[in-house]
Amino acid sequence: MVKKLLLLAGGALLQLGANATTPDWATKVAPILYNNCTSCHHDGGIAPFGLLTYSDAVLYATSMKADVNSHKMPPWPPDASYSRLAHQRILSATDIATITAWADGGTPQGNPLLAPPVPVYANHGVIPGTPDLKVKIPTYTSTAATGDVYQCFVVPSGLLADRYISSFEAIPGNPACVHHVLVYSDTTGTCAGLQAASTTPPGYPDFGGVGSNSAVLLGGWVPGSMPMSYPHGFGVRLAAHADIVIQIHYPAGTAGMVDSTEIHFFFTPTTGTTRNVSIDPLLEHDLDISAPLVIPANTTKSFSEEVPAGILPDLTLLGVAPHMHLIGKTIMSYSILPSGDTDQYINIKNWDFHWQGFYMFPKLKKIPTGSRVRAEAFYDNTTANPENPHSPPQTVVAGEATTNEMMIVFLVYTRYQTGDENIIVDSGLVLGTAEQFSNYYHGQQLLEVRPNPAISDIVIKCYLEDADRGDIVLRDMQGKVVKQFMVNELIPTGYSVFTYSVNGLPAGTYSLELKTSQQILSQKLVVVH
Repeated sequence: MVKKLLLLAGGALLQLGANATTPDWATKVAPILYNNCTSCHHDGGIAPFGLLTYSDAVLYATSMKADVNSHKMPPWPPDASYSRLAHQRILSATDIATITAWADGGTPQGNPLLAPPVPVYANHGVIPGTPDLKVKIPTYTSTAATGDVYQCFVVPSGLLADRYISSFEAIPGNPACVHHVLVYSDTTGTCAGLQAASTTPPGYPDFGGVGSNSAVLLGGWVPGSMPMSYPHGFGVRLAAHADIVIQIHYPAGTAGMVDSTEIHFFFTPTTGTTRNVSIDPLLEHDLDISAPLVIPANTTKSFSEEVPAGILPDLTLLGVAPHMHLIGKTIMSYSILPSGDTDQYINIKNWDFHWQGFYMFPKLKKIPTGSRVRAEAFYDNTTANPENPHSPPQTVVAGEATTNEMMIVFLVYTRYQTGDENIIVDSGLVLGTAEQFSNYYHGQQLLEVRPNPAISDIVIKCYLEDADRGDIVLRDMQGKVVKQFMVNELIPTGYSVFTYSVNGLPAGTYSLELKTSQQILSQKLVVVH
């Protein structure tokens, strides 16, 4: 009996030790999910379920573990080892190990009072300030029952003079039914005519583009993407009196859902010179491909495209956007420079038609004249391709329909000027510092001080993108330090939570201050007794 009790006690101690080393949801897992996942996984988001609460996370713990270890989530199709791109959504090895250990260790909640503040996702956009132009589609009810719908909406810009777009973002009226958005301008009236003649108003259906070869692509949006923004002095020209044409992809299964997506445009100042940025398919299957884009049934096939040396002047490259349909499996783009060196742009090893995007470079690139700009792609028209739209497989040719194929690489570029290659877009990758539209937490943030008002103990929650030494002090309203909680201590990378006592302090209003080597962050704290 005694031996049995000892064995039971030993087992309990082992279990206690295991639980002690298992990451908890409150302080370890929630910060990862809030920072990387919940922009899609929230109520009304594009994902099919939320991850804002502990109960949500527990329900999907096993699938989360599988998806982060396979790198299926968060969605980031480009190969990060091939080239670094701005605003990458990639979990670190440490984050993956934390989620895995939590799922395997019994998914402990920890103290929910120590969890970071729950993210709030508003529908008014991410870019601060008032947009210079807002364009909103008419209220539209999706008809996408068993097939995808690509609906185009034409809205006059009302601009009396040319302007240059420095930033823009799409704000889905219903993220649950908006898969992606492409935005064009049209000065010919063609798109307006298509809308006027449409038998499926509001708007008109068009898959490949917007029905006008003269329409100019202004940019795009996919779930989880950051707003498209350009460095100071650069912008995409929006012509006077142009119509804004918005193509929205409503995926199958969204029939009956109501949407009212809007686009926010921010313009460069009207004074000074703005360099025009173009977004063009400089590599495309009608002109540059090695052989006609035909993939016979039950075959796989590779193609290459090239803009040969001597065609392009010196260009500055800001971004890239490859495009294929359902048969496509891999696509990459690069340049062979006059020196013989290769400048690698993007490589997507597992193409997913449902996760396309515009990818900007963290630092602008030069394409010197004499370069050969190239793309390579691989297509799988067999039963081994789960995305194959035909069963049994049928010959697939180039075309606009989803069941046709394309091989296009859009380049976001402008004419080169000396020094362009030194312009930084995403300092988070180039310099290791915070960037404006990174994750939900970025740089250094004092997230919350709780409870507030406080009676005895307070909990301080903060996030540091990189470890730093810091002080935490409490000041009265005259600026005098009345209590020092932390002096020159190392605050680790990521989310941290500290508990301190305010016992003995007179009731009143104070300023709690977190000072690091980079900045001073503060929040008001009220003490009551």
